[in-house]
Amino acid sequence: MPITEFLKRNADTFGDDVALVEINPELHPSRQRSWRDYDLVETRPDCGYRKEITWRQFEDRACQVAQLLIQHGIQPGEKVAILLMNGIEWLPIYFGILKAGAVVVPLNYRYTAEEIRYCLDLADVSLLFFGPEFIQRVEEVVHGRHPKLRHRLFVGQEPVPFAESYYQTVRSMPITEPEIPLDDEQDGAIYFSSGTTGFPKAILHRHRSLVSACITEQKHHGQTKEDVFLCIPPLYHTGAKMHWFGSLLVGGRAVLLRGVSPRWILETVMEEQVTIVWLLVPWAQDILDAIESGEIDLREFNLERWRLMHIGAQPVPPSLIQRWKQVFPHHDYDTNYGLSESIGPGSVHLGIENIHKVGAIGKAGYHWQTRIVDENGQPVQRGEIGELCLKGPGVMRCYYKDPEATAAVLKDGWLYTGDMAREDADGFIYLVDRKKDVIIMGGENIYPVQIEDFLRAYPKIKDVAVIGLAHERLGEIAAAIIELKPGVTCTEEEIELFCKELPRYKRPRKIIFADVPRNPTGKIEKPKLRQMYAGGSVVRKQVEDGRPPEEASDRRRRAGS
Repeated sequence: MPITEFLKRNADTFGDDVALVEINPELHPSRQRSWRDYDLVETRPDCGYRKEITWRQFEDRACQVAQLLIQHGIQPGEKVAILLMNGIEWLPIYFGILKAGAVVVPLNYRYTAEEIRYCLDLADVSLLFFGPEFIQRVEEVVHGRHPKLRHRLFVGQEPVPFAESYYQTVRSMPITEPEIPLDDEQDGAIYFSSGTTGFPKAILHRHRSLVSACITEQKHHGQTKEDVFLCIPPLYHTGAKMHWFGSLLVGGRAVLLRGVSPRWILETVMEEQVTIVWLLVPWAQDILDAIESGEIDLREFNLERWRLMHIGAQPVPPSLIQRWKQVFPHHDYDTNYGLSESIGPGSVHLGIENIHKVGAIGKAGYHWQTRIVDENGQPVQRGEIGELCLKGPGVMRCYYKDPEATAAVLKDGWLYTGDMAREDADGFIYLVDRKKDVIIMGGENIYPVQIEDFLRAYPKIKDVAVIGLAHERLGEIAAAIIELKPGVTCTEEEIELFCKELPRYKRPRKIIFADVPRNPTGKIEKPKLRQMYAGGSVVRKQVEDGRPPEEASDRRRRAGS
């Protein structure tokens, strides 16, 4: 059964219940007005900081989008892209594309014009939906040669000369289900990899992957009709949307929050009676820091209905969860592991009953299998480090138009993740690091995540990234880029003293106080850091006999300096 049937069922069963709420805290609450006060197709951006649609409105708009695509000559199997910020139109457009039998192609809203052009070409996109934030970038794409992109629909109020108006066009479409058969083996979506090693790969998924994400997520977190899910991460990414799919399965309400301020998050949880929140590591850290600094007083917030906080998209420091449980002792906690190639989170998860195993990513998820193998593809012994492999209903069909890259990661039905991991005596899996991020110093393998987890326990550190830098004698050394908490003073000597608890070969040989860049899905942008700090001659000068440099003139750093 295709995922569009879940939406249709919810519209038939819970038609008048609210399905989606959009909160934009930058608009003053005094202008609050429900979307119900407007005709669906007449809604304007100035209607208030809160908008909502029911399941029936959601389904109706998706049908209109499907009819719009059919009128524009989009055939089943053609590719249709979405370039929008999170908002209440995003998901109806997504489902309308699926209903039309087309393949939906969500695009990262941080892409440059060059990256947008590359992705549109690679995915053979025929039609693009885009919002006001992207006018200039899309115009650059349009003015270049782009023979495959036949149509552009602008999801905004003011006219754009090189695109049709989405709102003006969709209002005339009939609210009828298109008579296009769908099945689980049809191509459904193309998601792009994070692109941290160059231009991103196009990851092609069948409809069955989308359905499996619904089932897996609901099995893991037990969503019911009464649950309210807070969605903060970008919808173009598999992580946020696939967690919401659990709510779709049961007809639960979801809230799309346009902002990551700790106060905005807590206010939204209180005002919308949110029960489930999925956070990225930096957002969870920001909330705790704001509470611990006194910037936020929890007594101002009624958060009694909040039952589950879960995190994914990157390794989670155990120290962060220990801090969280001290502040929110009543919260269930889960961590989820997955890749866009495995339709996002859920292929491995910790489970709320396994809080004693914080630090592990968990065990194979519902209907998933895992194994850890050596460089020859043979399973390693428990406790040994190898590459994590996955098999399950959400594994991608292929990297679109890239058979060589597909063959490198899909072998006998197993997805080779590129993540190094180990399994403990109880069968719980621990991520060690990305295969490409392993540092080899003097023949020793150093796994940055282990050092990062250790350093994050230091109370002055907000975030940290460990990368390998070239070294003439040792090959590579470990460098720690450390982002301090606001207003905190710290010295390299303090960090070196703290690291005495690490084995000597794991201690960072270079310490840099600077911001740690992360992409929209919370992953550390290590290629960017390597590019910034990979000055080989500088490193050789600063590392003598395996010891950090003695820089008498600039040893004390302050956050933000």
